[in-house]
Amino acid sequence: MPLTSDQDIAALLKGAKLIAMVGASDRPDRPSYGVMRFLLSHGYRVIPVNPQLAGEAIQGQPVLATLDEIVEPIDIVDIFRNSAAAGAVIDDAISAGAKAVWTQLGVFNDEGVARGEAAGLKVVVNRCPAIEIPRLGI
Repeated sequence: MPLTSDQDIAALLKGAKLIAMVGASDRPDRPSYGVMRFLLSHGYRVIPVNPQLAGEAIQGQPVLATLDEIVEPIDIVDIFRNSAAAGAVIDDAISAGAKAVWTQLGVFNDEGVARGEAAGLKVVVNRCPAIEIPRLGI
């Protein structure tokens, strides 16, 4: 089951240092841009992942094409992709050795979530860390 309790979600966020943001955008009008700015301002290290923008920078952070390019331990993979694409991102998170995956508001992929949980990942579905952090007082 995905994490749903405030206590579990708070523990995940408090323990995280590095967040890989798949589907990060360089456009300030996109939700991922605002969430990335919020996470950076709250002390998280955010690595944007977007194959179309690889080699560029978003908010001063170098963009990578894939999760496999990240050599440090990934605490959370924050998924800014549609529900259909989320399953493949979860598979990539498993391969990259991530500790958790987090799907944004409106993103549901039950099969991908099941694979992530079976592989030992913590999973948060249909939530936004930029909403949860202030709500939980983190």
